[in-house]
Amino acid sequence: MFIVKKNYYLYIENIKALNFDLIKKRSKFSIIYRQQEKKHIIKDIIEFRKKCKKKNIDFYIANNLRLAMKLKADGIYISAYNKRINFCKINKENFKIIGSAHNFKEINIKKKQGCKEIILSRLFKTNYPEKSTFLGITKFNLICIIAKQNFIPLGGIKLNNFGKTKLLGAKSIAILSEIKKKPAIISRLF
Repeated sequence: MFIVKKNYYLYIENIKALNFDLIKKRSKFSIIYRQQEKKHIIKDIIEFRKKCKKKNIDFYIANNLRLAMKLKADGIYISAYNKRINFCKINKENFKIIGSAHNFKEINIKKKQGCKEIILSRLFKTNYPEKSTFLGITKFNLICIIAKQNFIPLGGIKLNNFGKTKLLGAKSIAILSEIKKKPAIISRLF
């Protein structure tokens, strides 16, 4: 099954976990690197960044503006819990700010932060016990219409419901946990 979207956002927490050989299409992927350990090895991340540039993959750093500038990343990803507004002061050309939100309040904060694209979370039901709510396809499409913005869906997108993403009005999708479990899903994103 082929799912054709304009762009695919892949969340990774370990730069060694991604196999670049699986990515055949250029300019269709964006990687959001969420460093979980406090100490990250800059040399390894720089090497990873070079591989991304070679494959023409956009590379974003989550919640760390200094690291994003140091690595000359394509932009920064601001997670939903990050409420600081000082990101809108960035005047760097070709530096994109993307963020994530779960509700209208967070959507408004992301707009104030200067986010060009907003990832709207929990499209489908997830396995997280503390996160039982989800939007569904109809509610997601309605939020896009009401907010007059094209959001990127995230959450609960798995192999068994992957085909349903065709029903979304979104031009892009974001994937997190399925990349960790089944990295070969990347080959189905065309």
